[in-house]
Amino acid sequence: MGDGGEARLLSLFRTLSAGDQSTLLDFAAFLASRGSGAAAQPPAAPARPAPVPEPEAIPRPAEEKVVAAIKRLSRTYPMLDKNAMLGATSDLMMQHVLQGRDAKEVIDELEQVFRDEYDKLVQERG
Repeated sequence: MGDGGEARLLSLFRTLSAGDQSTLLDFAAFLASRGSGAAAQPPAAPARPAPVPEPEAIPRPAEEKVVAAIKRLSRTYPMLDKNAMLGATSDLMMQHVLQGRDAKEVIDELEQVFRDEYDKLVQERG
């Protein structure tokens, strides 16, 4: 692959989540192992998961709506799988919209949901 292909691969790699980067590295190792001379080469060691990046430092505005908070937290924690938190975030949003629960309380809990999910990811990658 020429320089253009390597640059494109690197560019695409940088857009992937940490989990997808690890999957791509595993797949690349697999492809490399089946190339010419693969029988003479020892199998590649499994790729070590990439470290979890630090959350983005996005300050919480004094007055914030719940939807804006979810968007801010998604930008703060881009490395998290939002689908894993969908149930908790939906429940909190519904408590605010349908039950009139205070936005500040709901946002406090949303921040904790995101922080807990981040801590869980860091532990998994340990």
